[in-house]
Amino acid sequence: MPWLTSLNPTPSFPAYTGPYAVGSVDVEIPVSELESPDPKASPCADVSTVAFRVFYPCRVDGGKGKGKGVRWIPNPQREYVGAYARFLGAGSGVAQMFSVLPQLLYYVSIPVHPNADILEPSTKSKKWPVMMFSHGLGGSRNAYSHVVGSLASHGIVVIAPDHRDGSSPISFVHTPEEKEKLRRVEYKKVAHKASTEVYEQRDEQLRIRLWELGLIHDALLKIDGGVPLKNVAETQKKNLAKDTLAGFSRMLNIHEPGSISFAGHSFGAVTMIQFVKSVFYRPTSEHESFKPLFSPSEKSNIVRQVTPASPVILLDLWALPIQSPATAWLKSKPLPCYTASNGGATLLSILSEAFYKWTSNLNDTKKIIAKPSGPNSTYPEQPGPHIFYPVSSAHLSQSDFGVLFPWVTTKVFGAKEPERVLKLNVRAILQVLRNSGAEVADTNVMDLELDENSGSTAGLSSDEKILSTSKDSVRDWISLRTDLEIDSKTSTTSKGPGDAVVEGEVLGELVSGSERANM
Repeated sequence: MPWLTSLNPTPSFPAYTGPYAVGSVDVEIPVSELESPDPKASPCADVSTVAFRVFYPCRVDGGKGKGKGVRWIPNPQREYVGAYARFLGAGSGVAQMFSVLPQLLYYVSIPVHPNADILEPSTKSKKWPVMMFSHGLGGSRNAYSHVVGSLASHGIVVIAPDHRDGSSPISFVHTPEEKEKLRRVEYKKVAHKASTEVYEQRDEQLRIRLWELGLIHDALLKIDGGVPLKNVAETQKKNLAKDTLAGFSRMLNIHEPGSISFAGHSFGAVTMIQFVKSVFYRPTSEHESFKPLFSPSEKSNIVRQVTPASPVILLDLWALPIQSPATAWLKSKPLPCYTASNGGATLLSILSEAFYKWTSNLNDTKKIIAKPSGPNSTYPEQPGPHIFYPVSSAHLSQSDFGVLFPWVTTKVFGAKEPERVLKLNVRAILQVLRNSGAEVADTNVMDLELDENSGSTAGLSSDEKILSTSKDSVRDWISLRTDLEIDSKTSTTSKGPGDAVVEGEVLGELVSGSERANM
């Protein structure tokens, strides 16, 4: 009954607005079955697998995939919830919140069809475009399900890794030889202020993340090539994923150079910058002072994939980890897109208002994504990046937590319209991908917010309005420039928003914010 649904206190996700149903499969592959692009890389020898969740357009006309979604808190749920509690510091406010929330969190489901058959591509190429999406601190393969699921509903296969670098509250490694044995990778508490020790610790985390991304790229090539891979994910003990992955063969647009897009949030955004730069600018003997975190061989497939045309999507970039002295040479290099005349046309940066008001990080972000100038510019007339922020948005607004807990984000952080904020993000991402040549579905007419008198009932195959720099082109969607002039808005916040905001991908921001509000 509808009235019973309205009384259900369990947080839930809005429906995806793209034309395709969304399937999802949990994947964990032994490292022994994969080939790293960097033959010398083995930064995490005791982690024997790489794990990721795949979101993809799926069929729902058969028996498979008609389940009730995927649990947002994965198994073992009790251990995950306990890890979140430890991550939050177990203060009085945290304890009170966790006396109620776990009972609800256990039942939160991602509205996808588990292990459904992938849909036959409707694109001219007969292949689906592919995106790799890296999570931030406190995140996981499930923590951005709404934004990546929304992209999948528009015809994109999105790969969401579960990084085992100590950035998640907890992660589990399933030992292939011992099915019941789990290895726990706990969260590593690292300061958010620059120091030699912090740089070294963040370098090590990035080294693991880049190694994982290289292995996942090799896994995608093998999956698309029909190579059987062992999947040891907990949810696949009944071999539900074996046929699912087999169905992906020849379905992925991952062989054409520049076809894969690279996206991430916060620490995940800086991970993708480091990844594409590490691949594109491979070290040579003339840069002996440079200490690369990832050195793919010239013959590796990933080297052919990353080009100036590769779309790069950066959500609330957290700039500190890329400032390490060990990688200063790489930092000095422009993003690969600026080595071609099209420049920043395939580069999108979306900030939250919280990060827009964090002056030092904002200026670092602008420096990282700006096109070269003066004598360093090969193409002076090339366009710069697309850079925006939605008004009244928090750092967690681009993750699932804004739409699951809108009552907290509104009260504590003044973050408004969480569902709309995510739709604006998705609109901008889709349009950048269209402009890069990716075949994605039309944007839903309801998402376009057209005037009621427009008479339009169809979506748009081109949504240039979302990328317009004109003032008030889209309500509360602010276009920024990359110059470092500080106006009255950014000068109001000269210090960083602190650990709680950087770690706001999880309930830590919600809880710590609630505690501050009650002080």
